Amino acid sequence: MTKIVGCDVGGTFTDLIYLDEATGGARIAKVPTTVANQSQGVLSALDKAQVDITALDSLVHGTTATTNALLERKLAKTGLITTAGFRDILELGRRTRPSAYGLTGSFTPLIPRNLRMEVPERMDVDGNVVIPLDEEAVKRAAESLVAEGCESLLIHFLHSYTDPTHEKRAKEIALSVWPNAYVTAGHEILSEFREYERGVTAAVNAAVQPILERYLARLTKGLSQRGYTKDLLVMQGNGGTVSAEAISKLAVNTVMSGPASGVMAAARTGSVSGRENLITFDMGGTSCDVGLIKDGTPQVSSELEIEYAMPVHVPMVDVHTIGAGGGSIARIDAGGLLQVGPESAGAQPGPICYGRGGTEPTITDANLVLGRLNQARLLAVEGAPDIRAIQDRIAAVIGEPLGLSWEAAAAAILRIANDRMAGAVRMVSLSRGHDPRDFSLFAFGGAGPLHAGAIARELGVPTLLIPARPGITNALGCAVADLRHDFVNTINKPMASVDMSLVRDTFEAQIAEGRARLDRDGGGTGAVRVIHTADMQFIGQSHLLSVPIADPAISREDLQAAFEAVYWARFEVALPEIKANLVNLNTAVIGIRQQVDLRLLLDPVPADVHPESRPVWFEEGGWTETPILQRATLSPGTQLFGPAIVEQMDTTTVLAPGMRVEVDEIGNMIVHVGPGGVAA
Repeated sequence: MTKIVGCDVGGTFTDLIYLDEATGGARIAKVPTTVANQSQGVLSALDKAQVDITALDSLVHGTTATTNALLERKLAKTGLITTAGFRDILELGRRTRPSAYGLTGSFTPLIPRNLRMEVPERMDVDGNVVIPLDEEAVKRAAESLVAEGCESLLIHFLHSYTDPTHEKRAKEIALSVWPNAYVTAGHEILSEFREYERGVTAAVNAAVQPILERYLARLTKGLSQRGYTKDLLVMQGNGGTVSAEAISKLAVNTVMSGPASGVMAAARTGSVSGRENLITFDMGGTSCDVGLIKDGTPQVSSELEIEYAMPVHVPMVDVHTIGAGGGSIARIDAGGLLQVGPESAGAQPGPICYGRGGTEPTITDANLVLGRLNQARLLAVEGAPDIRAIQDRIAAVIGEPLGLSWEAAAAAILRIANDRMAGAVRMVSLSRGHDPRDFSLFAFGGAGPLHAGAIARELGVPTLLIPARPGITNALGCAVADLRHDFVNTINKPMASVDMSLVRDTFEAQIAEGRARLDRDGGGTGAVRVIHTADMQFIGQSHLLSVPIADPAISREDLQAAFEAVYWARFEVALPEIKANLVNLNTAVIGIRQQVDLRLLLDPVPADVHPESRPVWFEEGGWTETPILQRATLSPGTQLFGPAIVEQMDTTTVLAPGMRVEVDEIGNMIVHVGPGGVAA
């Protein structure tokens, strides 16, 4: 029998789920995130859930430590040693601008120019030595960066993806004078062409590696002191897990690990429920993350840009993030328009209703005064919220400038927020050739089920799937995710000149390395799944398409045909007169872990529940006396109709008039959206 903990650290809350197949039960905890030292929040959540960690089989952790460090630029001081003449690659980038129109915006590279050192060396595109490596110059550059106070070092040479000999030797030399082990060689992180993207990705790894390693050391020490003896597994941005020891050297792989875990939980839940086409909608306290699952498989991309001029080209679950969470602040801008987010009240001081000194109206405050949230059951609140004071504040900050009453102002906050989040859904669906009407909207996070119905009606999505535990879905994703390692190697040749035996040999080498890493990680059931793809483009194009490959020994003709099929599916354009280019070969090696029975998430039906109702504001009809239901009373097979509010410890679900709900066998609410979407 399995005893497993999944824990996810978010911007506002740290969520934990403990699943025990022996007893057939689950415990959950939701505690405020301890921003200064996130490990304290994790340990606090374990205490709150009363977990005996000495008896655990596995503990899987998703963290925002690296993502937040990047976005807030709270990074380790990092130096760069690169090929002579190329120190400015990380700053020149692709000649784009932060703002497409007007001479506005600014950009600060991860590594400042005075910490970017050049040394004589040069490989050509075929891996031939043009200029030998000047080893003394490498040593002098490293010593200079140590004197400048650098904690971490990146070695990034031109064309090292073809032959990394110079990078390997330079790393050996640098380690001989560097005060710690934080030395990253670019080819170890990403072995593909395009020196800018490869360099930025490696720079991200170098800049966050000390931060992640210190954090994991604190957490591992805390767990060890409490008697935990197993490996700590860490969630990666690609949707898989890896041992904490291994991930400390590949820290960049943890970027976006939080959003990835939610998508993996959605994929697992949707598969069990028979709904394998999902748009995931995760709204928490700070942000909103939207992803897409097609045929049960989350969309993974190696070409994501975390923010302007920060491309991170390692495989990550393709999630679009906007600053729209429960704590997003509503304000009137200089032009007199209502804006919601991206600024957030966060966990400290939080929304006004938290009672911690917050003074700016937020989405959570608007939901509360409109009756959608139960003022007696808010999490992380100090004392009972003063509803009248919150109404007055919304009226003063938002209502008066717009000539609206407090309730109209609160409704406007929700409408603007819903519009922004609907735009994020369009980004992962319509803009990529997917019709939202062909998907269900999987709503989770502490605030996702509050807003999902309105967004579904806006976009014509016919159904919502609301899991049994929406507020801790990211933590569940950690518990159900498999072990995973990804590999990429550049070929970058026209199809006509590609040696197909090289393609086969490259895939086989990637598989062998992946299996070796899985063996080092431990865990899993022994079953391994392998996924091959190729990054391809028509000659002369800059953007890549990912082409699935079923057989590593694929023929040239079949690979060409597969690329043309993918191109047609994406653009409905055939270009037989233009030849294809094979850029990268990718392999994901996945170690299957034992699957958790999702019925463990169901709460026992309470014995004594009294009917409740309260006035709730709906866009469809204004104030309506609305039944208030407890999620635990909705056993499998239950049907109900909106309007209704469904409450549970970790979230609240708003069911507008006209919606129809069925509860499936594992406790998911299947919501048929009705008017505004597709008829219920």
